[in-house]
Amino acid sequence: MISGFVAFGGILFGYDTGTISGILAMPYWATNFSTGYRDTTGQLNVTASQSSAIVSILSAGTFFGALGAAPMGDIIGRRWGLIASNGVFVLGVILQTIAVSIPPFLAGRFFAGLGVGLISALVPLYQSETAPKWIRGFIVGSYQFAITIGLLLASVINNATHHRNDSGSYRIPIAVQFAWSIILVVGMLILPETPRYLIKRNDTKAAARSLARLRRLPEDHESIHQELVEIQANHQFEVAQGQSQSSYLDCFRGNLLKRLLTGCLLQGLQQLTGINFIFYYGTQFFKNSGFQNEFVITLITNCVNVGSTIPGLYAIDRWGRRPVLLLGAVGMAVSQLLVAVLGTTTTSQDPQGIIIVENAAAQKAAIAFICLYIFFFAASWGPIAWVVTGEIFPLKTRAKSLSMTTATNWLLNWALSFATPYLVNYGDGNANLQSKIFFIWFGCCFICIGFVYFMIYETKGLTLEEVDELYLEKNVDDYPIFAGPDMLPSS
Repeated sequence: MISGFVAFGGILFGYDTGTISGILAMPYWATNFSTGYRDTTGQLNVTASQSSAIVSILSAGTFFGALGAAPMGDIIGRRWGLIASNGVFVLGVILQTIAVSIPPFLAGRFFAGLGVGLISALVPLYQSETAPKWIRGFIVGSYQFAITIGLLLASVINNATHHRNDSGSYRIPIAVQFAWSIILVVGMLILPETPRYLIKRNDTKAAARSLARLRRLPEDHESIHQELVEIQANHQFEVAQGQSQSSYLDCFRGNLLKRLLTGCLLQGLQQLTGINFIFYYGTQFFKNSGFQNEFVITLITNCVNVGSTIPGLYAIDRWGRRPVLLLGAVGMAVSQLLVAVLGTTTTSQDPQGIIIVENAAAQKAAIAFICLYIFFFAASWGPIAWVVTGEIFPLKTRAKSLSMTTATNWLLNWALSFATPYLVNYGDGNANLQSKIFFIWFGCCFICIGFVYFMIYETKGLTLEEVDELYLEKNVDDYPIFAGPDMLPSS
């Protein structure tokens, strides 16, 4: 239940990310928000620069929101921080719903992004601090599962409204987000604050009550006492070392710098695999590539994304973080390479930039390999990036470090969403890569393999305090690649 309620923050994230792809391809929206530009077919549309601004400004807002999550989470708490973040998000949704031109629509996208950025850092923080060690991977990974559901819901609703010849075509998909926000707020009003945050605030009694509620056990139960003692001991050690209060500079010192680099690179590479190219520009890309049912294809890829996350959630705690990340990186690299080769060798363009499909079977095969790529991403790098970044930092810097890793995710998200129209589209000032862009994603997926091998340690089955000890071990660089439960360091 905790996972279900808190993960609704992921639905906000995924839905807001996924809905814009379909809105940009809606004829009514393009005609009414156009400032006079006509595309290669002669239809009123937005320019490549306007399109990139509309998509990327959400990521710009999320970048600043993610950075602001740390002080909010440390000052008012993880729980009330999530509730306050929803207020910012709702303001953005209101502005987008009432907009009839690009400027207020851009403002709405920014404020919605600011709220999503706050939520995207606070949700994994709350989940990692409340979940028991044996199911922490599943609980935190469910955040990514909720993101995929959000993307699917956006695709379903876009597919249902894009034929409407009125403002409902885009206003209905946008306004639906009020429902997701209400559910998250109701959930956070019911759930307790995290026991680790309460220990950090020196409120031991409240921490015991919170932990008892989360574990569904009496406050005087032995397992509650043992877990609370471990959390307290870790916090008291930090206090004794003069580390109970931390600044952002502390995140860049000593062993914490290596952890921060690991988290930031993991989140950055998650974006560089090209997943958001599929979900931001997929509908428009499939349309430009000659597919007649681009909305249906986008719906199919979203269904694959949701279904593939489920085996990934099982594998996180069953097989461990490292092996799943390695297998996922290899599968993504092979799939992206095949999509690039098939797309490049079986299509061409006429002088007006219209795509000519020379081999329909090869195009269908390319779609199949895109779905295979989504499977590998959704079962590995999608959920595990949030799991690993949520558990590798000590209590003293967890909120700050996690906010910076999440901000890295959104910074790369913004850069890619801004640059992609110029990289893919036809016309003056554009690179017109079309399917060749998948060669770039292939190269990044290949880098992911080396990153996992050298930088990621296995944390399956460890409490957050034991993970902290793992990173403090002198011989951590010799940690085995496929560590089993009997090979994990003792507490």
